[in-house]
Amino acid sequence: MDNIKSTNRRLTDDERKKAQAILENVRIEIARAGEKDPNLAWAIRRYVYIRLQHDERGKPAQRRILKLKKMVEQNGKCALCGEILPEQGAELDRFDAMKGYTRENTRLLCHTCHRKEQAQRGFA
Repeated sequence: MDNIKSTNRRLTDDERKKAQAILENVRIEIARAGEKDPNLAWAIRRYVYIRLQHDERGKPAQRRILKLKKMVEQNGKCALCGEILPEQGAELDRFDAMKGYTRENTRLLCHTCHRKEQAQRGFA
């Protein structure tokens, strides 16, 4: 699966307007819930932000377990260059970002190879 070109779904202009309306409503609700307390508004915003990231990427513990499994599957080597991966800092690369972090949709890369892949895909 080398040199995979992943195409992420893009919003149309109409869909973007709908998304912007949702975002504006969330901002209004956070401001309302914050009750003029900037610290509370910050905490609520942060909570929502993190949970939305988990919706897309899964929880950090899930990704750590997947990295360990990939490390074993790949015999501790980068899926692209074949060099030994560092104990910390190896990076999960998704073939299709919208399919998430699954065993079938990922490979483990060294930082250098991951950056090159992201640049080739136009994400870096």
